[in-house]
Amino acid sequence: MSKRRSKATRAIEIHEGSGNVYADLGYPDAEEMLVKAKLVRKISEIVRSKGLTQVETAKILGLTQPKVSALLRGQFRGVSERKLIDCLTSLGRDVEIVVKDAPRRRVGGKLTVVFA
Repeated sequence: MSKRRSKATRAIEIHEGSGNVYADLGYPDAEEMLVKAKLVRKISEIVRSKGLTQVETAKILGLTQPKVSALLRGQFRGVSERKLIDCLTSLGRDVEIVVKDAPRRRVGGKLTVVFA
């Protein structure tokens, strides 16, 4: 006796994202998480491009190998933005922080990460 499955057709509601998955998921520190995620992504790219092991990376960054492993898997809670910036400079990157006036149409400022 064979079982037949009937396909149930359901309407799937689709929402356009805000550009910040952490905000879309309701994280209270969404902006900070997005900045950290971008910094970690860049660190990961550099580590890969240099062909570094996690042990080599840990020595360069002044972290333990388990911390590097967690970081490269996207587990960066508890790691400050400052530490991530220090990691980038340790990997041979210049980091420039630019402060400028916000557009008049916006009340507050915002933090943006841009890679050259």
